[in-house]
Amino acid sequence: MSQRGRLARIASIAFVVLMFFGPASAAANPLGGLADTAPIDPWLASKLDAVSATEDLTVLIHGTSLAAARSGAERAGLERLGDLERIGVTIARGTPPQVTLAARQAGVSYVEGNQPIELFTTSSHDATRGSEVLTDSFARSGTRLDGSGVSVAVIDTGVDPTHPFFQTENGDSIVVANLKYLCGVVRTNLDACFTDVGPLVDTDTLSAGGHGTHVNGIVAGQPTELAGGATASGAAPGARLVSLSMGAGLAIINANMALEWVLNNHEAPCGDGVSAAECPPIKVTNNSYGPASGGSFNPESATAKLQRELAAQGVVTVWANGNGGGDGSVNRANPPGQDPTPGIISAASYFDKDTGTRDGVLSGYSSRGDRTEPSTWPDISAPGENITSACRPQLAICSSGGAPQSGKNVKDVAAFNTISGTSMAAPHIAGIVAQLFQLDPSATPGDVEHALKSTAYRYEDGAPYRDVGDYRSSYDKGTGLADVVGAVEALGGHQAMAEAGSDSSSDTDSEPAATCGG
Repeated sequence: MSQRGRLARIASIAFVVLMFFGPASAAANPLGGLADTAPIDPWLASKLDAVSATEDLTVLIHGTSLAAARSGAERAGLERLGDLERIGVTIARGTPPQVTLAARQAGVSYVEGNQPIELFTTSSHDATRGSEVLTDSFARSGTRLDGSGVSVAVIDTGVDPTHPFFQTENGDSIVVANLKYLCGVVRTNLDACFTDVGPLVDTDTLSAGGHGTHVNGIVAGQPTELAGGATASGAAPGARLVSLSMGAGLAIINANMALEWVLNNHEAPCGDGVSAAECPPIKVTNNSYGPASGGSFNPESATAKLQRELAAQGVVTVWANGNGGGDGSVNRANPPGQDPTPGIISAASYFDKDTGTRDGVLSGYSSRGDRTEPSTWPDISAPGENITSACRPQLAICSSGGAPQSGKNVKDVAAFNTISGTSMAAPHIAGIVAQLFQLDPSATPGDVEHALKSTAYRYEDGAPYRDVGDYRSSYDKGTGLADVVGAVEALGGHQAMAEAGSDSSSDTDSEPAATCGG
């Protein structure tokens, strides 16, 4: 055993002794001054009870400062792996006794586990009136309100940037940054762990995914003719995509690393030497993942701290609300989406029954909140059932889709498929957010959320709407179905559209393509 390993085991034994007898004083403790035990997140607490005393766990040590978090981890004998510097959190690994001892160190404020998460997979843009906005904005100003000038960060399994859905008419890729996380559990500078592998590398196939390619396509897929004559399109085809591939085996630490990367790089996601015209700032992140069973929101979690910092920096965070279904008797919503901070939005899944109308139903799988706790309710609904987007037939998630379709080009066999889940609803909202930021670049995340929720179409399926704060909402579908026309009017309407058109550098002159839902 190495010297470091021997010291770690000694620290574990010392912890057991201290638990039974306690130090006479802080000075008498060779591991450092002990404080009252900091809270340990419930998932980690149950894990500590279930595993052996010698099993290694990876954890997040929160501190009153980053130095305090690092010091607490070191005094407890944990191996420090890296940091989430912007929120004063260090990532560390060690045994359950060491983890518990870390919670007792001065300056440690919270200890969080590396909870596993899953992708929420189990349209039409007509139901949201997104197609109407594209047509109307072009008619009024000569420029489409299509998300131009905005990048959307998609934290997922990756993307196939060579897919036709991500190619402009000029052959350029709309994936302006194709980042692959290569460090495992981070051991060095966080930014150094993300490598932009370029516009030709399929990070989704590398991670045996498929989910990320489908989700990216829903955000910003280019109008693409399918073999049968229909046309597929993303919600905001003028937006650009920043893909952060965390692989198929997601855990919460991985996802938080991606959120911290966005926090550090949202103003210039392709680097300081690349113009905003070529690589626009990130104004919204899409997060179609979470714990399988849902649960209560934890304001002390690293995720909460990161997304609140993003909101303060002008970046909206969109969450899939989960595929846990339910009847309102318990809360099954995705925890971070319950954050009340303005600009953090959770999306339930709406099903238009393949009609393109606004009088469809809530998807049966869409997670419900607790009917007695409005804080757990989703914010809004968006199309998430039977959604056609980019896929590749060799990927597991795509082969499970119910309706493979080929592109017009013969080489794009089964390059599209129809999949359902709140994973598909969230990127609809992320694309609409991009449109709203194009309309009003000075809008705050709270302005954007208010525009969406105050104008949502209250379809009648499911639970009744109740007055909750500034909105009428429901425990299953939130404020209703996103209405892009209404949100545009609430955020400035036709006048802002015309102003956006006069300032735009868009050179697109053709009429907007029809969209293709499932």
